[in-house]
Amino acid sequence: MQLGAFSISLAVKDIAASAAFYKNLGFTDHGGDITQNWIILKNGEAVIGLFQGMFEKNMLTFNPGWNQNAEALDSFTDVRELQRELKAKGTDFLSEADEGTTGPSSFIVLDPDGNPVLVDQHV
Repeated sequence: MQLGAFSISLAVKDIAASAAFYKNLGFTDHGGDITQNWIILKNGEAVIGLFQGMFEKNMLTFNPGWNQNAEALDSFTDVRELQRELKAKGTDFLSEADEGTTGPSSFIVLDPDGNPVLVDQHV
């Protein structure tokens, strides 16, 4: 099962302070809009998203259809197919992709410790 590009999405209290902290560690702007309380930063292949006021917990995030540079892939497994595979394995979902759609969609599952795992397709 290929889930796509990986990043960690951090629920932060002060996006400006968090962005400054991670930039001190060598991360650079990769996307987002800090004035909208979200920004994506990158250091090598490591990608982190900082989100203020958008969700309660930190999340593991996978993006089917993207590489680590947020560039569309020629071939990938659609989020709805991933969802069907996980359902067949008995996975419980916090939210689900709409099976009647195509293109961008997402689902969320929780790991055994309650950590959210977001599979978020943008293409």
